[in-house]
Amino acid sequence: MSRWPGKYVIGLTGNIATGKSVVRKMLEHLGAFGIDADEVAHRAMSRGGPAYEEVIRLFGEWILDSSGEINRKALGRLAFADAKLLDQLETIMHPMVSQAVDLLIQRSHSPVVVLEAIKLFESGLADSCDTIWVVDCTPDVQIDRLVRKRGLSETTARQRIAVQPAQKGKLARAKVVIQNSKSFEDTWDQVQTAWASGPQPQPVEAAPVPVARGEPVIRRGRPNDADLIASFLNRTTKPAKPLTRADIMAAFGQKAYTLLEQDGDVIGAIGWRVDNLVTRADEIVLTKDAPVDKSLRMLIAAMEIGSAELQSEAALIFSDPGLAKAGAWRAAGYEPTIINNLGVKAWEEAAEESEVAGTTLLFKRLREDRVLRPI
Repeated sequence: MSRWPGKYVIGLTGNIATGKSVVRKMLEHLGAFGIDADEVAHRAMSRGGPAYEEVIRLFGEWILDSSGEINRKALGRLAFADAKLLDQLETIMHPMVSQAVDLLIQRSHSPVVVLEAIKLFESGLADSCDTIWVVDCTPDVQIDRLVRKRGLSETTARQRIAVQPAQKGKLARAKVVIQNSKSFEDTWDQVQTAWASGPQPQPVEAAPVPVARGEPVIRRGRPNDADLIASFLNRTTKPAKPLTRADIMAAFGQKAYTLLEQDGDVIGAIGWRVDNLVTRADEIVLTKDAPVDKSLRMLIAAMEIGSAELQSEAALIFSDPGLAKAGAWRAAGYEPTIINNLGVKAWEEAAEESEVAGTTLLFKRLREDRVLRPI
């Protein structure tokens, strides 16, 4: 039994670039509350965070960037090149991450939590989980992902893989193994099967409320809606290369879709995600006939409800400049801004990571308190 009463906690692990975050997102689509321990660690070592001074004492001030923040790439190059330094870094971080995880789980309203941590066993967090899922893939796929998605050289990618404990040790302790070397569809099928056959309680969704004909209705998009979403986006955005079911399934590995329907037809959608306690929406699409302000109000409200469930601190919206002028944004508390004015490093990093060229950035603080301020 986990140390968190009333919660069923899935410990999710696997070595670098096996695809843990994709599986976590899929479990979130099924109703779990997800925590990325790596992102929690980044928060803890940010300037003003509890690990900041200790990490600088260990590695030296040269790992700081021009703004005084720890440059995680520089830190990674040092830590992954020296197993002793990596162990010392983990000794600093593990207690702080554990405390932050406690806070997040206690505040979550979902009965099921998925805790993603590459060091799940080494940190001791595994002992507090109800079950262990391990994500696995071939070494060639790991290297390809590190080179293609993270921009590492093949030599550096192999070094990052080699410095980690052997994957077979994690696999030996797994209750569920997800093979993630093939397509998103294949991985999604495995996740659904494991979820359905597991003992965890299934989060209950409210029964649909009858809606009068002609009235728009909001619902959460699921990976099973991939064909529907691809068709809607192709019809409304007319991309140079038509989107396929596989494209949307891949997108579901990173984000959620909220759909606005009228009489069974999709008239609006917003693609969004919450990572590192920051909501980011990079797709807001309406049909030409959709009532703009009413549609946006409904999509914004649904996104914010979902964001609150995931304990998001702030929302970053990358909107088409024309749509960004709609009155619904200001009425909901969003203001146009630029990244450098956000004022919180974690928010600025999230914006830089998700920025969409040619869009207007709209910002809203979703809660007054910083979720992890106690650590």
